[in-house]
Amino acid sequence: MKLNSFNSDESRWEAVCNNNPDADGVFYYAVITTGIYCRPSCRSKLPSRENVHYFTSCNEAESAGYRPCKRCTPATISKQENTVLKIIQACRIMERSEASIKLADLAAAVNLSSYHFHRLFKKIVGITPKQYATKQQSRKFQANLKSRTSVTEAIYASGFGSSGSAYDKNRDQLAMVPKAYQEGGEGISIRYGIAECFLGWVIVAATERGICGVEFGDDPGTLPGQIQATFPKATLVKGGVAFETMITAVVNYIQSPGERFELPLDIQGTVFQQQVWKILKQLAPGETISYTEVANRLGKPKAARAVASACGANKLAVLVPCHRVVAKNGAIGGYRWGKDRKKQLLDSERDQGDGS
Repeated sequence: MKLNSFNSDESRWEAVCNNNPDADGVFYYAVITTGIYCRPSCRSKLPSRENVHYFTSCNEAESAGYRPCKRCTPATISKQENTVLKIIQACRIMERSEASIKLADLAAAVNLSSYHFHRLFKKIVGITPKQYATKQQSRKFQANLKSRTSVTEAIYASGFGSSGSAYDKNRDQLAMVPKAYQEGGEGISIRYGIAECFLGWVIVAATERGICGVEFGDDPGTLPGQIQATFPKATLVKGGVAFETMITAVVNYIQSPGERFELPLDIQGTVFQQQVWKILKQLAPGETISYTEVANRLGKPKAARAVASACGANKLAVLVPCHRVVAKNGAIGGYRWGKDRKKQLLDSERDQGDGS
């Protein structure tokens, strides 16, 4: 039910004419000539519009002297409202659960069949039960990262069965909608921290939902400006002690990329850029691929230059390994943070591979 959908006389009258069950519980209408008030979905004879008054509650209608319709019984819970209450109950069950719940068990808990429950849940909430559960688990993970002493402890405290399931590529979620991203992150708060690694200084930035920026630089004083340039209207806040776990995890991964990276990412980009970055994340440390090969894998053999542009637009150094893309002739190619760093990264990854 959406309150904003029925906030005018015009939209309310339309709901009454169409017997719209979505309006039930949002408002009630009363007929002056009969002294009766009804739900919008009531199938009684349509009254003249000039004889209709609207109320937001049964008490309000009855206080004005109207009595409830015996046909639609507006003072009781409607079928639509009862369905919404069941879906809300299912949401609360998922929010409180420490482990994943099977669809059949969740449906049974609210007295619905699995098929009917899944269809109604998506219609009312806008996403599937599985997607809702995943979002809740990700929120728990974020909260536990701040309160637990290690990433592993946070993973299991959030209900993940393993570190691998915690870092599922489908859990790379967007904290800011595309419009907010286009507007420079307006209204978004971004925490950051700076550390040293074998490539120089690195800044790690994160929204509430995941890491949104990893950048290299020679001067730590200039690094916050690099993040601010990407999100000019966002508020940058030093992460403090609680942010150290995230910084340490990123630095460790830069130095040992063979290990699985456990933390969620907040990746922003066009559909094409996301497709390119997805391919890059499938490459093993030390493995390289040409811009042309990436374009071919995408089924767009003439898009090599667009692939190069997508690599240049990447804001998550190493976590999205654009340094593993080289020129067709084997030349190292360009890199957002400098060719020297790109060569160092590739050499380091190959050395670790040779030593394993």
